Amino acid sequence: MPEQNQHNLFEELLNQDESLTEKQKKILESAIEIFAEKGYSATSTNEIAKKAGVAEGTIFRHYKTKKDLLLSIVAPTMAKLVAPFVIKDLNKVLDTKYETYEAFLKALILNRQAFLKENMAAFRILIQEIPFHPELKEQFKEHIANKLFERVQRIIEHYQELGQVISMPSQAVLRFTLSSIFGFLIARHLLLPEADWDNEKEIEYTIHMIMNGVKASSI
Repeated sequence: MPEQNQHNLFEELLNQDESLTEKQKKILESAIEIFAEKGYSATSTNEIAKKAGVAEGTIFRHYKTKKDLLLSIVAPTMAKLVAPFVIKDLNKVLDTKYETYEAFLKALILNRQAFLKENMAAFRILIQEIPFHPELKEQFKEHIANKLFERVQRIIEHYQELGQVISMPSQAVLRFTLSSIFGFLIARHLLLPEADWDNEKEIEYTIHMIMNGVKASSI
């Protein structure tokens, strides 16, 4: 993937924030790149300072701790950029009427895959750090999960009414569906991106396995 496509969300945030000095932008840009590559825990402020071309003390003049630096990147990005971009982009799928749940699943996977390819740095940092930072988890729930899960749940209930999806709590179907999709996307783009993937076939397999788990017995 071309380097210029990896940091879209973060770059837009930095460009929009007129309160940032040039040094702060360099620090944040360097932190984004190293956090995405190595993870928060394995990254030192000294590494960030060297990449940004500033003294390590300069970082601590702007950010009290390394965690403050992480939160200054991720929290506002979640609120200002990730949530609107995720929701707006995903609305292309959620606002479209598909005849079958299977067709909806394929559109959903292709949409999320395209989004991740353009925003891999944001995805890496969020997926690696949200489980370990309660502040980030709350941001994710507030700005993304709560807004999207309810909409997808209503879509599932629509296909249940059509008799295409098994009659069980829609929240259970939602959890199974999303965990299967994101399991595939994480393996494909984060854990094993260098593997010899047949992308079309893998999407087909993922949808087939989901449908085997959730389709109504009468179909």
